[in-house]
Amino acid sequence: MTINLSKGERISLSKEAPGLKKAGVGLGWDINASDTGAAFDLDVSVFMIASNGKIPNEQYFVFYNNLKSPDGSVESLGDDRTGEGGGDDETILVELNTIDPNIQEIVFVVTIYEAEARRQNFGQIRNSYIRIYNNENDSEITRYDLEEDFSRETSIEMGRLYRKDGEWRFQAVGQGYNSGLEAFVQQYT
Repeated sequence: MTINLSKGERISLSKEAPGLKKAGVGLGWDINASDTGAAFDLDVSVFMIASNGKIPNEQYFVFYNNLKSPDGSVESLGDDRTGEGGGDDETILVELNTIDPNIQEIVFVVTIYEAEARRQNFGQIRNSYIRIYNNENDSEITRYDLEEDFSRETSIEMGRLYRKDGEWRFQAVGQGYNSGLEAFVQQYT
C-alpha cells in the first residue's frame, strides 16, 4: 500500500518497508500544451551529501554526465529528453546497504535544461511526482505529487533520503527555485 505524502512530510523506509535493500526512485511529469518554440528537457540530478552538507567529490553528483556514484549505490538509468508517455520519466536506482557510510543525505533535484534561453518554467509542467518503490518486487512504498503551481521556478528539489537513528527516511520537499542546476552544484560542492 502506497503512502501518499504532502510537502514536508517524512516517512521511515525501515518501518514502512522492512528489509528494503534496492529502492527505485521514479520521477515523472507531463508538459502542458503550450508552445515555447523549443522542446522541454527535464533532468534529474542526485547529490549525495556528507555530514558537512557537501558532496565528498564530484563523483557523488549523479546526473546525465555521471550515471553512477563511485560506491555503485546510486545509478541513473539515463536522461529522458521528452517526458512523453505514462509512468516514470526518469529512474534512479539506490542500493541502500551499499551507500558509502559517510553519505548522510541523498537529494533529488529536477531542473529544466536551458530554461532561461527557452523561456520555460515549472508553471508549464503538470502531474510532477517522485515515488519510491521496492526495485525487487516493484511495490510502491511512498509517493509525493507536487500540487503547487511553480509558475516562475526553473528547478525543484523534489525530495531527499536521509539517515536518522540508523535508518533511511524520506522527506517530500517540493521546494522550487528560480535557478538552474549550477546553483545546486555551487551549494553542494
